[in-house]
Amino acid sequence: MTPSFSRRAFLGTAGATATALGIGLSAGAAHAGGAPHRPRLSPLPLAAVTLLDSPFRDNMARTCAYLKFVDPDRLLHTFRLNVGLSSTAEPCGGWEAPDVQLRGHSTGHLLSALAQAHANGGDEEYAAKGRFIVAELAKCQAASPGAGYRPGYLSAFAEGVFDQLEAGGRPWAPYYTIHKIMAGLLDQYRLSGNRQALDVLTGMVAWAEARTSRLSEQTMQNLLHVEFGGMNDVLAELYLVTGDPAHLRTARRFDHEEMFGPMAERRDNLDGYHANTQIPKMVGAVREYEATGIARYHQIATFFWDTVVHHHTYVIGGNSNEENFGPPGELVSRLSDVNCENCNSYNMLKLSRLLFMHDPAEPAYMDYYEWTLYNQMLGEQDPDSEHGFCTYYTGLWPGSQRQPKGGLGSAPGSYSGDYDNFSCDHGTGMETHTKFADSIYFQSEDTLYVNLFIPSEATWAPHGVRIRQETGYPKAETTRLTVTEGEARFALKLRIPGWLGARGHHAKVRVNGAAVPVKVRPGEYVTIERRWRAGDAVELTMPMAPVWRKAPDNPYIQAVSHGPVVLAGAYGDQELGTFPAIDPRSLRADGAPLRFTATADGAEVKLMPFSEVHHQRYTVYWATPAPRRRPGLVARYALDGSPEEATGAWPDAVLAEGASFTGDGAVALDGSVGHVVLPRGLITGLAELTVALWVRADSLVNNARLFNLGFNRRTFFNVNARTGSGRTRFSMKTYGMEGEDYVDAPGTLTVGAWTHVAVAVGGDSAVLYLDGAEAGRKDGLIMSPLVLGATSQNFLGRSQDTRHPLLHGRVRDFRVYNHALDATAVGALPRA
Repeated sequence: MTPSFSRRAFLGTAGATATALGIGLSAGAAHAGGAPHRPRLSPLPLAAVTLLDSPFRDNMARTCAYLKFVDPDRLLHTFRLNVGLSSTAEPCGGWEAPDVQLRGHSTGHLLSALAQAHANGGDEEYAAKGRFIVAELAKCQAASPGAGYRPGYLSAFAEGVFDQLEAGGRPWAPYYTIHKIMAGLLDQYRLSGNRQALDVLTGMVAWAEARTSRLSEQTMQNLLHVEFGGMNDVLAELYLVTGDPAHLRTARRFDHEEMFGPMAERRDNLDGYHANTQIPKMVGAVREYEATGIARYHQIATFFWDTVVHHHTYVIGGNSNEENFGPPGELVSRLSDVNCENCNSYNMLKLSRLLFMHDPAEPAYMDYYEWTLYNQMLGEQDPDSEHGFCTYYTGLWPGSQRQPKGGLGSAPGSYSGDYDNFSCDHGTGMETHTKFADSIYFQSEDTLYVNLFIPSEATWAPHGVRIRQETGYPKAETTRLTVTEGEARFALKLRIPGWLGARGHHAKVRVNGAAVPVKVRPGEYVTIERRWRAGDAVELTMPMAPVWRKAPDNPYIQAVSHGPVVLAGAYGDQELGTFPAIDPRSLRADGAPLRFTATADGAEVKLMPFSEVHHQRYTVYWATPAPRRRPGLVARYALDGSPEEATGAWPDAVLAEGASFTGDGAVALDGSVGHVVLPRGLITGLAELTVALWVRADSLVNNARLFNLGFNRRTFFNVNARTGSGRTRFSMKTYGMEGEDYVDAPGTLTVGAWTHVAVAVGGDSAVLYLDGAEAGRKDGLIMSPLVLGATSQNFLGRSQDTRHPLLHGRVRDFRVYNHALDATAVGALPRA
């Protein structure tokens, strides 16, 4: 159900899916390899941009307070002990505890955050703290040979971990930690001018070169199965700084062909892969494209970006469930309280930014950037925390919440703490909230791009002008840019957001109060070229209205946005078992900007920007009404010698190996591999239904399914031939539910005899019928079958869960009705 989006139609239609964040990038023409390929644009330096009053500056201030607070000696403790230097500091907890393999990574994040904070605000305290940490790390690096390590080694854990990795072991991401330290050192050099940081970094790279150069290609590819962060990224970026071919040579050893190969061939193979292991590799691919000019790197990165954004991204801009990618387009069927690891989006924004600088003709990159920044990253931080604590996940199952801090292994949605967490998201949070100023303005020789509408002041030194952006966006529809100093001729490019869609023709651009003769198209740029003087002002007005966005795997589960902001229902301490049923027509503005009310489950609920919902339960996805249908048969598979679907509305069934037609008008299943495959989407849009079939069990084993309609082992509508308690059971569940709705029969099927089995679900009741008689009932269902959506794995005789056995027996006459048959109607169905 995902519509096709052009690159210039980012979030452009009211029927847009939650995942179709607008893009469909083609690989496009790319430069031939051989020479470096520099980006066409560069950002205005952090030092040239000052944030004005806004939630972004507030978030940065909280994180900066933490940067000044945190004790570097506590983070350096394990580095010092690792090489035999003394330390009396109190050890940290969480992922930086002395017995946790990932210890040391947070020091790298801290170095990057300190460098960004120093560059953006000029506060010397951040630079001094960075210099202290770098100097102490240099001492640890110098002491490494005396501790038995190779020259240049710098880490908070023993080098022997890399021996384990090279021998085929799977320690917890040692190169990931090395990457974070390297990246922090590079940021200290680039942004704070710390020459010692470059010396320490080049020593680390010499160690990595010596370590990896002796490995065979196969051994190197094998160890790349363990998360290694963006080693190719930092090494290729360092090469662009130093020009040392050893740095690029080492970077390219971290090209993971298991992922790069399919992306280069434009194949989505992401299902089942750990998301944040893959994204930094693609950031590195862009850097390698810059360093080598090899087109393949660019193709890999663009196809990956398009695939993730278009097919694996939730409505807030984040991706993954339980940190893993799922099948393309299957999102609502995998909602939980552990969706959208925040590190993933941190890295997707890095990738978007780099790709945009290479292809500024594609505003979709920055459309995605804006959407994710406002809806996930801004909201990952606790506004009540003095130190800017962040969550690890952003749960999207109804009733998820962001709540006070927890340590290692704490509840999903918990904020981090000062010293008892130090997760990867605590680290990326330090970086995210100190670099908001780095993507507002971009430049080429004679053009200034305005991509984000964030209150700020920018100095464009090459042209001697200063610009002030004043806006209440996204709570207001207008942003105003004023030249406050200088005079120069240049082109000003304003991004026209793709989310405007059909309202784009109402957007207005004025210069000094007068309309300008330019065409305003969503997903493109408006260009105004003139000689600009102090006092000149540009106003861009972008009309906003609520837009309901359908999920790709279930068009009756929707989210609602207003402008670039996803709205969430605020539920306080109320627990939600499933998606609240909302009437979209009841949505009303509630007086204040971006505040609404609506009727859901028969009661009024308040909606507000998702980024502002903290310390309470929420939902961003809602169940919307199913269409009214005349009661009737949806699908029938007689299975009496033909796989055809009788009504002509659906594709034919497919008999898998081990399933065959019999002479008595049925399909025989061998109990080993045999099953019947039904088309996807059979029960889409049904708020009530009846599923019926004839079955003969020739033997019974626990957990063999008569039928199973669903997506995965935690999203299903099925009948189990026999449970461990010796009963035939109907069950339905969707991923995030704590339990399941189920109905048990008093016993089970009779072996060797034909039994008619039917399940009727309607209202808030489910009834299981055996041979036309009611065998069990449950009233007060938690969920409706409507929330199951376009189920992709529909089987007779088989479960989606491959751990379950298959049915041994025969099946025939499988039917789906779009209403709940009563006992009389079930009894009247054709008999054996």
